[in-house]
Amino acid sequence: MPAYLIRHAQGKQRDDILVEDPALTLDFEAGWAVFRDDQGVCLAIPGQAGAHIERVQDPAGTAPQKE
Repeated sequence: MPAYLIRHAQGKQRDDILVEDPALTLDFEAGWAVFRDDQGVCLAIPGQAGAHIERVQDPAGTAPQKE
C-alpha cells in the first residue's frame, strides 16, 4: 500500500503525518506536492512549507505505524 511520511520543518514536528491509501498517488504541480486517492485530491502541501516527503514501506509491503 503506498504510504508517505511527511516531516515538517524544524519546530513543527508535531505536524508530521503518515498518509497511506491503496490508491494514493503523489504528483508535483506548480510548486505543490499533491496527494490524490480514488476520490480526488486529499492533501496538498506548498513547496515553501519546507516539508520533507519520504515514501515508506516495510518488507511485508505495509507502512510502519507512527508512534
